Amino acid sequence: MKVKIKRVDKTLALPVYETSGSVGFDMIARETVEVESGKVAMVPANVIVEVPVGYMLIVASRSSTPLKKGLLPPHGFGIIDHDYCGPADEIRVLVYNFTDKMVVVGRGEKIAQGVFVKIDKFEWEEVEEMSRESRGGFGSTGGMG
Repeated sequence: MKVKIKRVDKTLALPVYETSGSVGFDMIARETVEVESGKVAMVPANVIVEVPVGYMLIVASRSSTPLKKGLLPPHGFGIIDHDYCGPADEIRVLVYNFTDKMVVVGRGEKIAQGVFVKIDKFEWEEVEEMSRESRGGFGSTGGMG
């Protein structure tokens, strides 16, 4: 499947899948961004992507970014909808600096990865009671203890 993509700055490379087994493609910073300690910043990723209908594009941290840079996405990951592709809809990577010093993301540096995920939409069927028993727990079947 081909996906339409526009580079904001054509002197920077298109995103690439680094290996034949990669499910995510690397996204790079269009400009140098300084992220103060304990703060959140947006890093422009130099691309506008027309995500196909029936898909979403997840923008996630590269596995090495927390170790190498001390940066994490503050909300876990970003979601790019299929209708976010207008002329000013450059993807921006939201990063949180969890270190005690300023972190610099350099122009052209790999800062995130993008993964296309097929999605479905569902209709709600509101009910008065749920038919299954409660399983308990908070985030696991083992409970909070």
